[in-house]
Amino acid sequence: MKKTTFSLLACLFTYASYAQDTAVYDIVFTSNWEAHGSLPSNAHFTELVGATHNNNITLLSIGETASDGIEQVAETGAFSILESDVTSAINANMADQFIEGDNLFFNGPGRTITISDLTVSKDFPLLTLVSMLAPSPDWIVAVNGISFLDPLGDWIPETTLDLFAYDAGTEEGTTYSLSNPATSPKEPIAMLSPSDSPLINEKIGTLTITPKVLNTPSFLTPKTAMRMLPNPSDGMVTLTAPLGNVIEQIEIFNTIGKLVRTFTVATQNTTLELTDLQKGVYFVKTQHSSLPAQTQKLLLQ
Repeated sequence: MKKTTFSLLACLFTYASYAQDTAVYDIVFTSNWEAHGSLPSNAHFTELVGATHNNNITLLSIGETASDGIEQVAETGAFSILESDVTSAINANMADQFIEGDNLFFNGPGRTITISDLTVSKDFPLLTLVSMLAPSPDWIVAVNGISFLDPLGDWIPETTLDLFAYDAGTEEGTTYSLSNPATSPKEPIAMLSPSDSPLINEKIGTLTITPKVLNTPSFLTPKTAMRMLPNPSDGMVTLTAPLGNVIEQIEIFNTIGKLVRTFTVATQNTTLELTDLQKGVYFVKTQHSSLPAQTQKLLLQ
């Protein structure tokens, strides 16, 4: 679905701005394991490991069987196989870097794992991370292929994701225990349920992705860029074409590339009423009398 969305939007839009090659983010995982009841003895999340990569590789996928690298992380917390897989992907130009964050023990005040100053390339904009819930048979917390780029190719703003616990499908067991019989054949990675574990059916933590350096200047100058104010908007937004230009057509698309509104105008300034649209992100494409088409992101709230 993600590949389809990007392909569709790329066909629809001539972008008004382009992300530079890199951005810098902080990644913070915050545990919610304590909300699931009493923690087992020596409870901890193992090192939070993974990679930044492109969509030519999938390191783990919910509903698919675990690779040997993911199995090793899920059952033991070790990650030598996964690191080797990522190194091979780097050599094949499918990944950019292996990520190794800290582990998280619960014998101190901290409840977070922080990966600071992660430099992300637009050529490898996807993030995959995994950590074992220890002790357990093969239970993990993971994110798979989260993109640092929005559908317009701009770096995403601060984003918080709810994370859930998954069974890697490689080892038997329904309690906080290690060294259980192998699951043969392997089963697909699936969300844990209260019937299969001591965990209740709610998030195990959150992942907050915070930009530090976005590096996203516009290729348009103030003399050639259309103005769109206010943005964010409550649904009333005014578009102003650059001096000496006339807006001829306005098209508004949602985040999956569906055209939701079309306006034909012939003026330098126009005010749109979009109060009937649902809150969220939209993309406003404008055709001008003597400039290339421009597309800008609009947030309705």
